[in-house]
Amino acid sequence: MQNTILKCENLHKSFRKKEILKDVSLEICSGDILGFIGPNGAGKTTTIKLILGLQKIGSGKVIINGFDIQKNFEKAIAKVGAIIENPDLYMYMSGYDNLKLISNLYPNVDEARINEVIKLVGLENRINDKVSKYSLGMRQRLGVAQAILHKPNLLILDEPTNGLDPEGIKDLRELLVKLAKNENMGILISSHNLAELESFCNKVSIIKNGVIVETSDLETVKKEASEGNYIIEVDDARKARMTIGDISTAMDNTHIQVHSDRENIPFIIKKLVLQDVKIYAIKEDVISLEDAFFKKTGGNVID
Repeated sequence: MQNTILKCENLHKSFRKKEILKDVSLEICSGDILGFIGPNGAGKTTTIKLILGLQKIGSGKVIINGFDIQKNFEKAIAKVGAIIENPDLYMYMSGYDNLKLISNLYPNVDEARINEVIKLVGLENRINDKVSKYSLGMRQRLGVAQAILHKPNLLILDEPTNGLDPEGIKDLRELLVKLAKNENMGILISSHNLAELESFCNKVSIIKNGVIVETSDLETVKKEASEGNYIIEVDDARKARMTIGDISTAMDNTHIQVHSDRENIPFIIKKLVLQDVKIYAIKEDVISLEDAFFKKTGGNVID
């Protein structure tokens, strides 16, 4: 059974009388990887800073593991790990010494836990090298290792793929999936790399102009944005297009895209059959997360 780890309720935040966040609510359970997406300036980083207690909440609540971050900050933040953009690392020290230094901040992190985390992030072979010799991807993995040393059950990452090459992004993705599955961790990740988020997130919250315009599981968000679009495979797309009319678009010689309510699809099929158009397959056209994002937000526009 999933436990609710993070709950944001009706968050508001203003700067100099300008309202930045308006009634922002979201929830993360154990094992969830929630992609937090929105145009630049939409309020993603501000929301994350409120969750972490780095900025004062105007109104609303942040509850972490049952503790209100405004009333009981130390207990609320105790099982939270975070990386805001790039991890803070000492480049002249080894990866191991960086972890050893951070471990001094926590009462229950021993050498066994450090070695466990090193193995978990896949840095066993390079952990004694100076961080200055690490690739960006390795530094990001070391940053995650620092963030999870104290066994948090909530991990928050703000733009963690910035500057990473495809291999580094792949390594980070696999690591986050492992943490959510094996450590039962809830993960909130803010990123502009929507294609990448789509490959491993199970939930999405879309924010625009400080307002959450959609929050649900990934497949529901994509399906709702796709509603009314169907792809039909036929023997003659041109003939099918002429039969149906403006609600259809020819994709190639044998496929048409149809824009219609679900209840009208049987009548469209019947119409095609009566005109001797052979139908081989029909499926709902589920769009990508990127397309769903642009449909929900109207593009990268801040009012």
